[in-house]
Amino acid sequence: MGTSTVVLAHPDALTRATRFARSPGYPCTPGIYTKDQIEAWRPIVKAVKDKGAFFYLQIWHCGRASHRDYQPEGALPVSSSAIAIKGQVYSPKQNAMVDYEAPRALDTDELPRIVDQFRQAARNAIDVGFDGVEIHGANGYLLNQFLCDGMNTRTDDYGGNLENRCRFPLEVFQAVCDEIGADRVGYRLSPFGGFLDASDSDPIATHAMMISKLLEAGPPAYVHCVEPRCAGNADIDPGSNSLDPFEAMCKGKTAFLRAGGFTPDSAKKSLADGRGDAIVFGRWFLANPDLVRRVREGLELNKYDRDTFYTQDPVVGYTDYPFFQG
Repeated sequence: MGTSTVVLAHPDALTRATRFARSPGYPCTPGIYTKDQIEAWRPIVKAVKDKGAFFYLQIWHCGRASHRDYQPEGALPVSSSAIAIKGQVYSPKQNAMVDYEAPRALDTDELPRIVDQFRQAARNAIDVGFDGVEIHGANGYLLNQFLCDGMNTRTDDYGGNLENRCRFPLEVFQAVCDEIGADRVGYRLSPFGGFLDASDSDPIATHAMMISKLLEAGPPAYVHCVEPRCAGNADIDPGSNSLDPFEAMCKGKTAFLRAGGFTPDSAKKSLADGRGDAIVFGRWFLANPDLVRRVREGLELNKYDRDTFYTQDPVVGYTDYPFFQG
């Protein structure tokens, strides 16, 4: 379950762009590329903002974290390199879990089209009233697949050394900033992930370089990092890894958001200790529609049920958790 949206094409160019619409990797993921989708977002955004909230839309591209059953004409999913994820993915056509396939490595001349898809998704988001967008460059998805050397074995200008591996994610970031303004763009990273076989031989150096380039090119509205104790929806041993060096880079330049395994108490302690400008919740927000009130007033939280995460039921596990009574 997530708040991300599939990045595809401009609504007036769907036929031409379908050949390049390689981003989906999960069923029932919301989009913001067709006219119907764009119009459907308007009342949702208005309802949230009428409550006085800020509302950012996360935009992503799954890359190799997909299967041909999600792709136009049954083509292979795409990535930086032809390296398959170990494990399985749900196939909506087969209604079963199937092995990930080795993706097709993107040609260099295809990359500008994907950059433009991110740019157009950001424009669509602003046009329907979102305050900004968060570019998903984490958790083993396409931008992360270019950044990390465990997934990128290219030998062209988008692979090899760290400068080259940062190039494509930065092109996406710059295009989105040029379209809607850097002050409306956040960027998500998972330096110590491992989710979807995401790996890098030197994650600290890699992500320090990426953050330094984001700050130089933007800076973004914020940098959002996943704590080393989390990989996707799993808890892992963080070892000696820490987000502190990355936060230090952002001090005085942009906000630093921390996510991953926080409780209200640990979030309050982290902020009190000066670790994070904001703490991001996922699963607790899912289970508690009034989470802000519960945290503010110290109220008991609803327990979440992982078995209902990422299901296609429009109600169970999504809108059936109660508000606090009392």
